[in-house]
Amino acid sequence: MTGKPDQHQQAESVADRIIERLGGRIVLALPLGLGKANLVANALFERAAEDRSIDLEIFTALTLEKPSWSSDMERRFIEPLNERLYSGYPGLAYAMALRDGSLPENVRVSEFFFVAGRWLSIEVAQQNYVSANYTHAGRYVLDRGINVVAQLVAKRGDGADAKYSLSCNSDITLDILPVLKARGEPALLVGEVSSQLPFMPGEAALPASEFDLVLDGPERDRPLFVVPREPVSAADYAIGIHAASLVRDGGTLQIGIGSLGDALTAGLILRQRQPELFADALHRLSPGNQTIKRETEGFETGLYAASEMFVDGFADLYREGILKRRASDGAILHSGFFVGSNALYDFLRDLPEEERALFRMRGISFVNELYGEEERKRADRVHARFVNNAMMVTLLGATVSDALADGRVVSGVGGQYNFVAQAFALEGARSIITLNATRRARGRRESRLVWSYGHTTLPRHLRDVVVTEYGVADLRGKSDRDCVAAMLAIADSSFQDELLDAAKSAGKIEKDYAIPQDFRRNTPERIAEALAPLRKEGWCAEFPFASEFTEEEQRLIPALRHLKHASASRLSLARVVLASLAEGRPDDEERAALERMQLAAPAGLRERLYAKLLTWALRHGD
Repeated sequence: MTGKPDQHQQAESVADRIIERLGGRIVLALPLGLGKANLVANALFERAAEDRSIDLEIFTALTLEKPSWSSDMERRFIEPLNERLYSGYPGLAYAMALRDGSLPENVRVSEFFFVAGRWLSIEVAQQNYVSANYTHAGRYVLDRGINVVAQLVAKRGDGADAKYSLSCNSDITLDILPVLKARGEPALLVGEVSSQLPFMPGEAALPASEFDLVLDGPERDRPLFVVPREPVSAADYAIGIHAASLVRDGGTLQIGIGSLGDALTAGLILRQRQPELFADALHRLSPGNQTIKRETEGFETGLYAASEMFVDGFADLYREGILKRRASDGAILHSGFFVGSNALYDFLRDLPEEERALFRMRGISFVNELYGEEERKRADRVHARFVNNAMMVTLLGATVSDALADGRVVSGVGGQYNFVAQAFALEGARSIITLNATRRARGRRESRLVWSYGHTTLPRHLRDVVVTEYGVADLRGKSDRDCVAAMLAIADSSFQDELLDAAKSAGKIEKDYAIPQDFRRNTPERIAEALAPLRKEGWCAEFPFASEFTEEEQRLIPALRHLKHASASRLSLARVVLASLAEGRPDDEERAALERMQLAAPAGLRERLYAKLLTWALRHGD
């Protein structure tokens, strides 16, 4: 890889050049998430679909797709959103082919991490899924004989003096490039330039000589894929406050994606701005004697982040003066990839150069593991708190995060195991697993804390700290009996007796054990009561940070969620329909929401019923 890269303005000419140089066997690695070279990938897919002598294998993860819908009501919400957020974003042809069953026989696609729940019913995707730790994915790619890496890049300069930043996906690319060079086998590094992608300096910025082919054409200005921040529920906020009380000033932080990550961010900001209000909320959320040490003071030294994903929350913590502790190289954050809201992209693009250098994108082996520069990493990652989400946790401390009992994959292991292992390897570090105590399925509440489950992501010998809205269970080094007791104390009270009976039947807790009364009020109503003073002070909004959703959409999201749950069965749907018919005329806010759903002037019986149902949901939603 020397000299000036071969420059192209059309993706088709890049694809032709790749085929010319490599022949008919192409093993294409695409970064996970945002960093895929979509145009190049689509052009290669088209060539392979046209010419069945071309053998195309694609290895990737986290394939991003525009939101889809399963009902007319959902369509009314999602279609305008897609037009606003994703107009001009090129969908991935291989993903569409996987979904409609038209993937050519000479094309194979394997992923090691899915967008949560999006591929559960697609058999070919389930069959080709590769279960992998994030840090092992690179070696699996190499073992497959990869000969093309195609990545979205940011560009500075021109010609041989240009630099191309791996930006949002330094993760696996930085780890595998040296191996590819050392092997001396034909392998092409292809860059697809985006003018919208923030240029991240440091190790992520590569000279032009590293690239063989570069696509820099008229579509370089197309928008980046946006992941809107999710609404944060009362239960999420309670979890966030509990988790925030476990973070040490002067420590190290990792945050997971989604509403629980935003709830933790909001909890840390509350603790920074109003520590007394934070401490009061923590006290009201924490019945009984939970022995793990809690922190309620603001941050003087601040935090350093070592997180595989650079989530939106880190930008918020930086603006609040919480994320500010520098590691030995001067960085306040080391991360492997990012994908998020427009606000995150704007934040990174608009940062002055010297401040952007504080955020270092590195190979995933650097972020997710201790080996390699271990002494330095141990010195930097003091008092680490690695916070990850789960789908379920058993009463004996096993964590279920990636797949169902029947083997179908919901998402993937990713880096979760990596950070749990680090938590046990680093002195003073803790792994914190967060999850809501219950979920709604088929119109009913179900416990996410279970006695046992037919799949495990993290075995129970790695149990550490588990947090639900009802409190904190410190499981590290505890006996099975004490683990069961601690988990029962943070379970929803609707399920505590059933869980206790299962533990007694297995002989894991004494037959006469009774859950202390302090933990018998684990109900959504108690959480709402505990958070009420915060709401009066302006905290705990459903969207606490800048949102891609309009005001009307922010009102519609909980209403549509409530309508879906309330009409999950035929009987419950009949009840909702009858109740909605009694609703009066919509007020101005409700009318604005109806207009957003094209239901303000309903035409026909179906639309009139939709309007009634939506008005009912807006008034009676969560």
